[in-house]
Amino acid sequence: MADAARSQDDTAHDGGKTGRFTGMGPFMLVWSGQAVSLVGNSVLRFAFVFETWSATGRATALTTLSLCALLPQVLLSPLAGAFVDRVNRRTALQLADGGGLLVVAMLAVLHFTGGLHTWEVYGAVMLLGGAAAFQFPALGAAVPLLVDKRQLQRANSLLASAKSTADVGGPALGGLLVAFSGIGFILVADLVSFALALAAIRVVRMRGDTGPKAKADGGPRKKLIAEAVEGMRFLFRFPSLRDLMLAFCFVNLVMVFGFAAVQPMVLARSGGETSALASVNTAIGVGGVAGGLLMAAWSGPRNRARGMLLGIIGMCLSAQVAMALAGEVVGWCAAILVGAALMPMINGTMQAIVQTKVPQEWHGRVFGAVVFLSQLSVPLATAVSGPLADHVFEPQAADGAGIFVVLGPVLGDGPGSGMAAMLLIAGLCGITVAVLSMSRRTVREIDSLLPDVTDDSAEPTDGDDSARPGDPEAPQSTDKPDNPENKALVEG
Repeated sequence: MADAARSQDDTAHDGGKTGRFTGMGPFMLVWSGQAVSLVGNSVLRFAFVFETWSATGRATALTTLSLCALLPQVLLSPLAGAFVDRVNRRTALQLADGGGLLVVAMLAVLHFTGGLHTWEVYGAVMLLGGAAAFQFPALGAAVPLLVDKRQLQRANSLLASAKSTADVGGPALGGLLVAFSGIGFILVADLVSFALALAAIRVVRMRGDTGPKAKADGGPRKKLIAEAVEGMRFLFRFPSLRDLMLAFCFVNLVMVFGFAAVQPMVLARSGGETSALASVNTAIGVGGVAGGLLMAAWSGPRNRARGMLLGIIGMCLSAQVAMALAGEVVGWCAAILVGAALMPMINGTMQAIVQTKVPQEWHGRVFGAVVFLSQLSVPLATAVSGPLADHVFEPQAADGAGIFVVLGPVLGDGPGSGMAAMLLIAGLCGITVAVLSMSRRTVREIDSLLPDVTDDSAEPTDGDDSARPGDPEAPQSTDKPDNPENKALVEG
């Protein structure tokens, strides 16, 4: 019934071309500022990579630079999410972008007064990663205040498209700017991009952005760490959210494990052709941009959970299974372009589910937990995939031993065949998880088992969690409220 009601609402509003993006003006302004800022950050990251490589000439230095950017963002996300719920959404967004602006301003001062040292770049990248930890929870919590519920998947997809645009355009633009203007101009340009993002946030009106609600019992707030843990507990309190999140995290783990082998596999199987790698990277970016724009025009699947899982299956089949089986640049580009085009739908749908199933006053904590759980696998999978490729899969492929007794006739025994096997296995694991998740009613029927929250939902108190609609201890409104099976699925 919930699905049917949502479908009727979407049909009523999106039935024709007129009004398809009605009411998205404030969001589009914020989105434009964030898109400019993302491109500026991508250009600066490329400049840092170039400068670090020029100064050290060591691949380990670049890996360390990547970890300096990633680890603060992952580890601080739960705390950042808890902080976002303590302030209004406009303030949270301003702090995220303002923090980045201050770091870049500090770098600009250092550059123009005496030059940047490598250790200063590492420190600045860590601070930028810390600022980025606030950005996703703040944006995830702000989007529902900028668009109607029927536009959430469009808005989330446009954000994903902006990131893909930055990932493609940033390095290309960065290469030109490094060659013709130097890092000083890039730092100034990034400062301007942050200023534009902040200006866009200042001029928009966010409906209902009244800040955190007072505690019902009048007692003191919990410590920030305790509230961050609450975000984790919230996701696992409801079977539907828990099962969906576990599937999302496991698929993310195997996808990262497989994708970590893509670039070395392409180089190995193409004989070291950098043009082949450049083509594949371009296909990833083009697919991400195209997928985000198509998703924005389409508004997403009616059954969001099923659509997300089907998207995961399609992405695993194309970007991993087909990518592993293809033997030339055209096949690799076609396969990974399709997979990258599906990514905005998967991420946008997941975010829309959280935005509609979780009360607004919990969005920061829950999105912080989502970032932590989904991204924690990135350094783990990246660290494991390299040694496994070098010491297990590639030697087995060359010798026709182990798993290559079966896979050898399919993937061959040349350089890169072991990494192709890693991609293939990761894709099959992802498909298996998606199919198993689709067989679970808690995931498949999340819209009816866990109704959307209402605008006046109250924050649970320490002693009574029943104030929030959809809470396990609260009365549930489901298709069959008296059905014991439905009750057990909602309450866990």
